Amino acid sequence: MHSSKCVTAVWGRVDRCAGAQNRGEIGCETEGMETADLLRTHLVVLLRMQGAHLTLDEAVAGFPVALRGRKPAGATHTPWQLLEHLRIAQWDILDFCRNPKYQEMQWPDDYWPPTEAPPDGGAWERSVEQFRSDAQELEALISDESLDLFGRVPHGSGQTLLREALLAADHNAYHLGQLVYARKMLEGGAASSR
Repeated sequence: MHSSKCVTAVWGRVDRCAGAQNRGEIGCETEGMETADLLRTHLVVLLRMQGAHLTLDEAVAGFPVALRGRKPAGATHTPWQLLEHLRIAQWDILDFCRNPKYQEMQWPDDYWPPTEAPPDGGAWERSVEQFRSDAQELEALISDESLDLFGRVPHGSGQTLLREALLAADHNAYHLGQLVYARKMLEGGAASSR
């Protein structure tokens, strides 16, 4: 239901566009869009972690070098391991979506880095840059109107581009939350004795 005041009923509640654009949300610009275009737009916003989600850039901004390879007490992973896992998993999803010769990786070994700390001084930034690049490529893939979001990935076992986009967004949000929590714990002095 669209009106000239851009009031849209969504899942039983009414969203109003006032101020939405200032908060980086989808606002009135979606009015009148076709359903498929609207879905693509919402997926890209979700993949960009806009709205309610923290972005990767916000999570890693000013991340102290000394804490990147430290584990908070009781945690399973270091911030470096979480960042690399985010990068590797997103790349794997992207590779699966576009590569007809995709080779499945081994869980969990291929999805986590072999070291608790970055192996060199530039590894953290390279991981962040590759995550950004792959995120942009995934957004471009989802935005490509020649691709059917509901069509099965030809070399998959029933997966769709829609499912893969939602998987990437969900996975990224979960592990970015872990990364932020690990940082807060470490900055508060809750480091493991290891």
